[in-house]
Amino acid sequence: MAHPNSIPSVSVSYAGTGASTKPNELGMRVMQERAFERRGEQFLLIKSPPASGKSRALMFIALDKLYNQHMKQALIVVPETSIGASFADEPLSKFGFWADWTVVPKWNLCNTPGGDEPRVARGKVKSVKAFLESADRALVCTHATFRFAVDELGIEAFDDRVIAVDEFHHVSANSDNKLGSQLAQFIARNKVHIVAMTGSYFRGDGEPVLMSEDEAKFDTVTYTYYEQLNGYEYLKTLDIGYFFYSGSYVDDILKVLDSTQKTIVHIPNVNSRESTSDKIKEVEHIIEALGEWKGTDPATGFHLVEAADGRMLKIADLVDDDPVKRQRVKGALQNPAERNNRDFVDIIIALGMAKEGFDWIWCEHALTVGYRSSLTEIIQIIGRATRDAPGKTRSRFTNLIAEPDASAEAVTDAINDTLKAIAASLLMEQVLAPRFNFVPRNSGPMPDFEYGEGGYQYDKGNIGFDETTGEIQIEIKGLVMPESHEGKRICREDLNEVITAFVQDKVTLERGMFDTEMVPEELTQVRMGKIVKDKYPDLSANDQEAVRQRAVAALNITQTASGAAAAAMFGGTTADTIKANTALIDGVRKFAMDVRDLDIDLIDRINPFGAAYSILAKSMSEESLKQVATVIAGKKIALSYDEARMLAERALTFKKERGRLPSITSPDPWERKMAEGVAFIARKRAEAAANG
Repeated sequence: MAHPNSIPSVSVSYAGTGASTKPNELGMRVMQERAFERRGEQFLLIKSPPASGKSRALMFIALDKLYNQHMKQALIVVPETSIGASFADEPLSKFGFWADWTVVPKWNLCNTPGGDEPRVARGKVKSVKAFLESADRALVCTHATFRFAVDELGIEAFDDRVIAVDEFHHVSANSDNKLGSQLAQFIARNKVHIVAMTGSYFRGDGEPVLMSEDEAKFDTVTYTYYEQLNGYEYLKTLDIGYFFYSGSYVDDILKVLDSTQKTIVHIPNVNSRESTSDKIKEVEHIIEALGEWKGTDPATGFHLVEAADGRMLKIADLVDDDPVKRQRVKGALQNPAERNNRDFVDIIIALGMAKEGFDWIWCEHALTVGYRSSLTEIIQIIGRATRDAPGKTRSRFTNLIAEPDASAEAVTDAINDTLKAIAASLLMEQVLAPRFNFVPRNSGPMPDFEYGEGGYQYDKGNIGFDETTGEIQIEIKGLVMPESHEGKRICREDLNEVITAFVQDKVTLERGMFDTEMVPEELTQVRMGKIVKDKYPDLSANDQEAVRQRAVAALNITQTASGAAAAAMFGGTTADTIKANTALIDGVRKFAMDVRDLDIDLIDRINPFGAAYSILAKSMSEESLKQVATVIAGKKIALSYDEARMLAERALTFKKERGRLPSITSPDPWERKMAEGVAFIARKRAEAAANG
């Protein structure tokens, strides 16, 4: 039975069709085939979850560019040396392709000694120069080595090459991000082909990955988490949740760490609130909690620990700074001969490693202590547990978070971590849900969409579901249609990026969770409206509203559906809980069917954080919850000028529809709020006029 503070906030089950793992006649899985169809594009962006086969997709595309598109060479750029193994030689012709992927050993710079230190990366620039002057076809290096090489050799030295950037979310449009600035120069020079790949196209720090004008030049291939997991053969259910503990986390870790499950444990950063400041002792405490230490395996460096039931656990320690010990453990984990051996290792303990590109298909549980640096990092860690493997039907991610304690400073830190964990949970619900296609009411049926018994009927249904792509079409009354190409692209591709910015907005999350006087439209219309305007300032007002509406609809419809799942998990029978596992998908369909005249005003009146608060109230102690609410209530801020201006803009729309301005005495709280905005602007203008 789950610990009462360890109830999953997201639990999703999938059909397990096997479609995403079945290759075509060229040996390509679904995502790879979709990407290969766009191989002729000069700038290609592949947005696809971990384990979907991005590395091999790049191999197919790069080979075509080298042999059929007159590109001289391909440079594969990865964030750290351990990921370089993903681009090792592959006998693609064995599975039907017309060529094999090979990298001359000396050009895989990730395999040369030295690790990821900047000094070592800079030292490999001579090798990059030698490669560019050679007749060989492919090179693999780290982001750091590539940055130094571009600095030293110049942009033009890479003309007529393919530059493939793995884990593309490391790039940023911020001028301080060196790789981002260099890519902008490559795009402006227009002499290279770029293939960008990422499992999480959002950084989590508020910075855009690319400037909008550069991103518009990329053709995008999107493969969703839903498509990936729904098409697996074995993995059927994914649970994501957070667990609150008090005291030291090592005292509570066994409440969520099940040694019978293959687990990656990420201990907290030594500078974080959750850390004891001694990472070595933390690892020792975890090992002691798991059983009796029996030494280390001389071949692998794994700790051997005898559990209470007699099982001998093999634990890989990636925290120890000893370079010899760490390299032995890393080498063992990367041994291709042991890839399919489920019993090779049981638990991996890491700090900064075993995240991006780390491939352990047997991982059933990704357990993270403390909040990590960004939502992107959380997405990457979750991806470690979403590989498909024989006998692995369920996997989970758990985030351990310290409850607030007595001191005001610690309470503030704890609240921030808690809100970040909630934001990660909300975002993952969007990432895991089927894709939405929102259309105005009475748009008519779309091919490939299943509308239920009797087919599409205007008076009986406004929802269709495409089982193949995992896309849901929902009709909404009052929906604005985007007019520009960029507006349409954002509505189709970027809703999760908009939602990410929204749920990460601290004021928005605090008010949505804890302000009992908050009117939902203040968040859905004003706060979301501001986020869209700030993120896409060049869009027309019409297209900004189209994006805002769809982002709110996607978030609120998913949250309404997940609320049903939470209700069943917390208060229902076993049968209810099993049923709740599919509520994230089935609930979306039920909500849209129950509300046949679904309109955007109704959606705007839903608090996006209502379901999340219900889960938090069940998983955090009542005393801690009161502390959080009290601290946030004490920070309540007055209406800002920007918020008042947006309220006034909404008031003008209200006037056009109703023939009058909103009334400050209206019984409707949203109408009163708009009237407050009008009065605020009028007062500020009067003050400005009086002051001359």
